[in-house]
Amino acid sequence: MNEKIDDDEMLDEYDFTDGVRGKYVDMVAASEHVVVLAPDVAAVFSDSEAVNDALRGLIPVIRKQADKIQPR
Repeated sequence: MNEKIDDDEMLDEYDFTDGVRGKYVDMVAASEHVVVLAPDVAAVFSDSEAVNDALRGLIPVIRKQADKIQPR
């Protein structure tokens, strides 16, 4: 039996008996930005600090390129 499952439909086997509505809402609201990394990118970084360090390393390069295109 190969039934097509509607992606928007909750399956009967999902059990939210001990679920907490809005468990992470305060944490997300307190963040300035929430960014979801693609799985292949996330696999390279161990945590958010590693991502931030890599992006900080790119900032001078990005600014230099932006200045070539449009001086500040």
